[in-house]
Amino acid sequence: MIYNRLTSLFYESHDTKSMAKALLGCELVHDSPDGLTSGIIIETEAYLQDDPACHAYNRYTPRTQPMYGDPGTIYVYHIYGMYQCLNVVSNRAGIGEAVLIRALKPIRGLELMHARRERAHSRANVSRKKMRTEDLCSGPGKLVQSMGISKALHNNGTFTEGDLFIIPAQISGFEIDVTTRIGLRVGTELPYRYIIREDALKM
Repeated sequence: MIYNRLTSLFYESHDTKSMAKALLGCELVHDSPDGLTSGIIIETEAYLQDDPACHAYNRYTPRTQPMYGDPGTIYVYHIYGMYQCLNVVSNRAGIGEAVLIRALKPIRGLELMHARRERAHSRANVSRKKMRTEDLCSGPGKLVQSMGISKALHNNGTFTEGDLFIIPAQISGFEIDVTTRIGLRVGTELPYRYIIREDALKM
C-alpha cells in the first residue's frame, strides 16, 4: 500500500514548538515485518536547545548527535534503563532540538499491539489483565512497545523514508491544551506539552 507520508518540506517548515502542535492529529505508521500498526498522535512535547530538560542542552555527545541532524530525523533513546522514547528531530540542522511523541490513539494493528505489550510484560515478569485498547499507546514507552519500534532506528533513518513514517492529519478542527511537562527533574515549568482535547478523540 502506498501512503501519502509527510515530506521533508513539512519538517523543514516548522520550528520545534510549532512542529509539536502540527504533528497532533497526524498518524504514526510502522510497517514492520510483523505487520502494520498505526495510531493518531494525540500528545507531544517540545525540547529546545536552551531547555535544561533537552538532551542537547549545552552539550554535543554521540548519544545526541541525531538531534543535530536534518529535521525529520528519527531519534530514539532509553529512559529509566528499560523504556524507549521516539522523537522527531526538529528545527534546522545543527540546532539540537526534537519533538517527543508522547501518546497515540491506536488505529490499526490492534491485535499485534496487544501481543507486543503482553510479550513485554512477560519478559519483565509482570502479570496483568488484558489491557484496554486506549491504554496501548497512552505513554511514550508504551507506544514504542506497541508499535514495535527498535532503537536500531536511532540515527539510522528519517521519517521521510523507510518503514516508520507519519502521514498527514487524520483529524482536524480540534483544540489543543498547552501545559507543563511531567516526569522531569528540570524544565518542568515550561509549557511545552501539547495535547488534543479529549472531546475531539470521540469523533
